[in-house]
Amino acid sequence: MIRAACIIAFGLLAIPVAADPVAQAEAAAEELRAAAEALEAADRAPDRVAALTQTVHAYEAGLTSLRQGLRAATLREAELDAEFEAERETLGRLIGILLSMQTSPEALVLLHPAGPVETARAGMVVSDVVPGLRSEVEVLKVKLEEAASLRAVQQNAADMLSEGLSGIQSARSELSKAIADRTDLPQAVATDVAAMQALVNSADTLEGFASSLISGGSDPAAEAFAKSQGTLPLPVAGVPLRRFGEADAAGIARPGILLATRPRAMVTTPSAATVRYAGALLDYGKVIILEPESGYLLVLAGLDTVFGQQGDVIPAGTAVGLMGGADPMPETILIEMSQGGGQERTETLYIELREGDDPVNPALWFTGIAGTGPENE
Repeated sequence: MIRAACIIAFGLLAIPVAADPVAQAEAAAEELRAAAEALEAADRAPDRVAALTQTVHAYEAGLTSLRQGLRAATLREAELDAEFEAERETLGRLIGILLSMQTSPEALVLLHPAGPVETARAGMVVSDVVPGLRSEVEVLKVKLEEAASLRAVQQNAADMLSEGLSGIQSARSELSKAIADRTDLPQAVATDVAAMQALVNSADTLEGFASSLISGGSDPAAEAFAKSQGTLPLPVAGVPLRRFGEADAAGIARPGILLATRPRAMVTTPSAATVRYAGALLDYGKVIILEPESGYLLVLAGLDTVFGQQGDVIPAGTAVGLMGGADPMPETILIEMSQGGGQERTETLYIELREGDDPVNPALWFTGIAGTGPENE
């Protein structure tokens, strides 16, 4: 009976442990600490805008890693709770056996009321079971320690999230100020504010507005964009909601792709480009239109804040705006994790690419989402 109970318990407890979520959370905390150091160093950087852009990226990566670690920790804790709950009776019996063997003298453990023969047999059974018992007790100990570590990670997560969210807010604020103060960007297009405003006021569609911005001629130095299909990073960390030409819930199909992003996520240009327009446009919210090569326009719409002015020539990776919304409180993130949430991507960025007067599928230019639009973090 003892042997059968032990074998059942041990077989159910010996389940492989998943990827270590505690290590994930610790690595994320290290990323956030590195981002905090980068924010301090940005004040001394020759190109403060570039340094702050990298700092915001570092904070976003750290917070993403922390969310993933907390989600993994929450799921793993739920798995352990389910295992322990399912085997509550067997575990109780096992613990009772362990306690009785620990507190009883060895002679009494082996003593059998049927006499010396049965005592010898009992000794053989115990000697057979004990090695496996010790081994599986170690497995149980590891699982209990893992559960304690997971709880400790979640208890410390609020402070980690609070520091990370505070740091990224400071970095964004400093970045906005640094961009506003910047005066050294080269200009490629003469700015005619009145003419541009008249064009905006007369625009009936994004297509018509974009067509009026297309440059003539060719620029051999910029031909790299046309040849960069499938190699560019997404302008913002997000996951596809709608593919090129796919209709929305209202049945409206637009010639672009839609990404779900987190609130206040930073948007960057995937390649060197000239800013052709930055501001509000029609029902698209705030829009920035980039010209990465003569004849091509990249439209990024749905931003809350746009950086840059018409005519600015900017290198790849330059911050061009921030998404809307507000960073959630640490407590909100923890509640989402505990409830299995993954709904924190509440903002949407619309991306459209035009070659001349014709829209083309922008997903073909970006890594990870070409054609089918799988998730890209």
